[in-house]
Amino acid sequence: MSQSFMESQIAEHSETEHSERNENDQNNLALSSNDFSALEERVARTVKLVKSERQARAAAEQRAESLDSQLSEQFTLVKTLQEEIRALNIERDQVRKRVEKLLSQLDTLEL
Repeated sequence: MSQSFMESQIAEHSETEHSERNENDQNNLALSSNDFSALEERVARTVKLVKSERQARAAAEQRAESLDSQLSEQFTLVKTLQEEIRALNIERDQVRKRVEKLLSQLDTLEL
């Protein structure tokens, strides 16, 4: 084989190899582009999910604060009502004693 024949074969092989590399690079670039698009979409979905979760958390915190305030008000009302019940029970006992005393006095009159 002559030197020029070998050189032409090497050159041809190099060109074929170079064109195959270009095709592979383009395929990789296309895959990379698709991968990048998929990644971009996943990031966008994640950002949207994080935003909605933050909004839900803020709403839950507001609701918790509101319920805590209502609970505090109810607790105050319960204490007031308990004191009122105690006062009414004391008053009822006093009235009962007075009525018993009056009945006792009526019983003594009838004798």
